[in-house]
Amino acid sequence: MQMTWREIVTAIHGMLFGGFFLMACFGVLVLLHRSFGARGNSEVTDQGRRRERIFLIVMVMLGWAAVLSGAYIVYPWYRAAVPPGVTNLELYPQRLLMSDPHTAGWHTLGMEWKEHVAWMAPMLMTMVAWVMMKYEDAGEEHRRLRAMVSGFALAAFLAGGVAAEFGAWINKKAPVTGGPVITLSQDGK
Repeated sequence: MQMTWREIVTAIHGMLFGGFFLMACFGVLVLLHRSFGARGNSEVTDQGRRRERIFLIVMVMLGWAAVLSGAYIVYPWYRAAVPPGVTNLELYPQRLLMSDPHTAGWHTLGMEWKEHVAWMAPMLMTMVAWVMMKYEDAGEEHRRLRAMVSGFALAAFLAGGVAAEFGAWINKKAPVTGGPVITLSQDGK
């Protein structure tokens, strides 16, 4: 199996950072749902609270890693300018999508979503993580706060999920390729 350097970086951006971020977002939704059912004193130990804090911090770091690697590493490769005289657009994904009216929407809608709305996911989850750590001992008096935080967490999960879906479809139609070819495994020879 061989991949180019840009394909590997794109996979790390989407599947590692983005994929694990979305799984962690779902975990936060489960934690928040569990907190609604808790009555009175929570049975979470101090060690459990530390693990939750580490989980929240790692989740936020994954979200920011996904957005920043996409915006500052993968996206410039995606929108690279086509030199004059080049007719093969394989190394220029944005232009490849825009050259066909059937795929132009993947750029105009899908990439616009990824460029702008996807930033909401780590921003919202940073706020969610901060509130969850600040008010981890919240009792019944903070039920409305937990409901609001759950709404923000759900919005972040949905924004990140739609961005991931668009990213996967865009990469399928016009993959970011180029750079040195790296052999990941031999095919039995």
